[in-house]
Amino acid sequence: MSDIYKVNQEEHEDKSFGFQLDTEIEAERIPARELPDGVRYVADMRRQSHAGSVHSTGSDRLEDTRCNIRTRGYLPIENYGIIGNLRTVCLVGTDGSIDFFCYPKFDSPSIFARILDKDKGGHFSVYPTKHTSNKQQYLPNSNILTTRFMSDEGVSEIVDYMHIPEKGQRLSSKPLLPWVIRTVKVIRGTVDFEMQCYPAFNYGLSKHTAVVEKKKENAQGAHPTQQGGTAPGGQGNAYDAIVDGTLLRTTRIYDEDDTLYQSSPQRVIFDVEDSGIPDRPHLTMDLRFLTKCGDFECPYINLRLDKDATELGIKGPGIVSAFTLQEGQEVTFIFREVPPPPKPDASYREKIMLSAYDPPLTVSLMDAIFRQTAKYWHSWISMSTYKGRWREHVLRSAFTLKLLTYEPTGAVVAAPTFGLPEAIGGPRNWDYRYVWVRDASFTIYAFLRLGFTEEASHYMKFISDRCNDLNEDGSLNIMYSIDGVKRLEEYELEHWEGYRSSRPVRVGNGAYDHLQLDIYGELMDGIYLYNKYGEPIGYDMWLAVRKLTNYVVNHWKQPDMSIWEVRSSKQRFTYSMVMCWVAVDRALRLSEKRMFPCSDRDLWLKTRDEIYETIQAHCFNQELQMYTQSIETQDAVDASCLIMPLVFFCSPTDPRLLSTIRRILLPPEKGGLVTNDLVFRYNFLTIDDGVGGEEGAFSMCTFWLVEALARAGKYDKKLLLRASIMFERMLAYSNHVGLFSEEVARSGELLGNFPQAFTHIAFISSAYNLNRTIDDR
Repeated sequence: MSDIYKVNQEEHEDKSFGFQLDTEIEAERIPARELPDGVRYVADMRRQSHAGSVHSTGSDRLEDTRCNIRTRGYLPIENYGIIGNLRTVCLVGTDGSIDFFCYPKFDSPSIFARILDKDKGGHFSVYPTKHTSNKQQYLPNSNILTTRFMSDEGVSEIVDYMHIPEKGQRLSSKPLLPWVIRTVKVIRGTVDFEMQCYPAFNYGLSKHTAVVEKKKENAQGAHPTQQGGTAPGGQGNAYDAIVDGTLLRTTRIYDEDDTLYQSSPQRVIFDVEDSGIPDRPHLTMDLRFLTKCGDFECPYINLRLDKDATELGIKGPGIVSAFTLQEGQEVTFIFREVPPPPKPDASYREKIMLSAYDPPLTVSLMDAIFRQTAKYWHSWISMSTYKGRWREHVLRSAFTLKLLTYEPTGAVVAAPTFGLPEAIGGPRNWDYRYVWVRDASFTIYAFLRLGFTEEASHYMKFISDRCNDLNEDGSLNIMYSIDGVKRLEEYELEHWEGYRSSRPVRVGNGAYDHLQLDIYGELMDGIYLYNKYGEPIGYDMWLAVRKLTNYVVNHWKQPDMSIWEVRSSKQRFTYSMVMCWVAVDRALRLSEKRMFPCSDRDLWLKTRDEIYETIQAHCFNQELQMYTQSIETQDAVDASCLIMPLVFFCSPTDPRLLSTIRRILLPPEKGGLVTNDLVFRYNFLTIDDGVGGEEGAFSMCTFWLVEALARAGKYDKKLLLRASIMFERMLAYSNHVGLFSEEVARSGELLGNFPQAFTHIAFISSAYNLNRTIDDR
């Protein structure tokens, strides 16, 4: 008989075909554990019954994710794509609506936020009045988003992006234009559209005015530019339409390619006195459009004020328009801040530079802006060195991390959104538009592994600046604003109902001054990795490392709030102690590799060993054979313990770690944390974290489990297969354009702030290491 048909005895006994471990199969035969106070599990840990009654978890409010219909005023969180300009982002729904946009920066007040209040949040939507299916995707190798609508009558497409200049171009004449650009085109047939623009400035708190302006024509019949001349294209033929005695359209032929187009005969000016932006309280935005006529007359587009918007709670008028496009016709809407006029005493050069921010709206301009943006993204992604499995998904995660980068400082926000719930109707709704020190090593590692050394360098510069701005006691904040601000006061937007009635909606983050000792481990690991794979650190950076290491040596025994930022009592969390061990260990390695002066080396060595022994002696439950959440909670398993092999605290095949992994792999009702191959942070039904309410499975923790299994799988084929299966299943929880949220509900819908950087970073790391392990075997 051929060897290919011979069955290995161990593989023959595995009845799960790699989908489960033996311990998981055995646990299925064991009855579920009882919970305190008469509460018991029903079906899974996300539903409980008490005294015979089943508590509602919001299943009656679940959104139908099979289409883009807003049955309750909200799209599912996974039904959004993201565009941005490395300063801020927009969330664009599969129904053609921009439902989230903070301007001008990630942490600025919102202008559109319908995702947090369907009536008062504000939105900018363009959509066909009839369609039977829709698809949303990114153009290849870019962050340019397309949404296509199809029906028997016609096929239309909306292309959304924000301008980014091509790298290396002269910014004085071709600067970054902070515009939201939406190009609507018809591919086949004739399609009727509706456009709605309802801004809600300063989180919907500030009143605004809106005025529709009509362009005036000069003596030659062409529209004047701001400089007083004729806009490009103005020398061509003009076709005017007069309605009620007013010139609404002037069409010109673009000389270079004989394109018939029309340059915004109307524009809407939105004016707000209290924008909420510290350096510019008075803000003026406008909405313009450019139409390309194709083989027909230019489409008639008339912008109308909707003053009734205030009845829904929006503090000013909105804009609506109904129009029809035929095959080949296009209209591009531009939403932007109106540049300030030059000062009276401005020099000629200053006027010329200022005019670059307000160029005449022409076909050639919009073609150039699109081309620059596409080339920027194509050039950027070409620097990636990753060639392994799941490359398309990995590069999409890289694109996402880049969009979450604030280019002026190099900071990477945890997520671009705020207030999205961890459970529908629950109170766990936080503001993630800030930079967590905890993300440092993971972010640097992800960028370096993919070949993006420049991004790692810029992020390292941001971290270095924070290390030179320590608190009075020598500590770091756990988070900072994208500009390095320390105080992030938290308050609630009481006038908003929250996503699908999930209140409160919080702005700011009250955890900024928490004691979370784990951050020093992630920080030191990031510095160590950058020194190893990026550029060698300098002496000034070493002085900061030395100072922070001594802080860890003096404080590692203190109870803290750790990675999950609990708002109950402080504890001596296992994760925090592991990361304190990492902090001292990486400082010692840096000292040895770079021969930096270290007079406290003996103390550091003693402390590192003491931390290790403490964890092994007091954070491992011998009876349950698992690492515990903390010294105080000996019966609680925590997914954060999966970090141990990832930071080389222990071997990936250490029996203590493997028994902990097997415990985590069990369902919650059997003492574990996994349901449907999704990993919860901890059992929130039995642990008081001071927040209350429910939450979904943590996407990052699922990828940590995959990586822990993959590292152990180098020595055990069964564990490697288990990691592969779990990884492939988790891929299915990314949305249609490859974006991951913070959490996943038991229903499969995405929860929490979106997209989340930490999840994408964990995905990149697990993909890289799983791919490497498979290749090595």
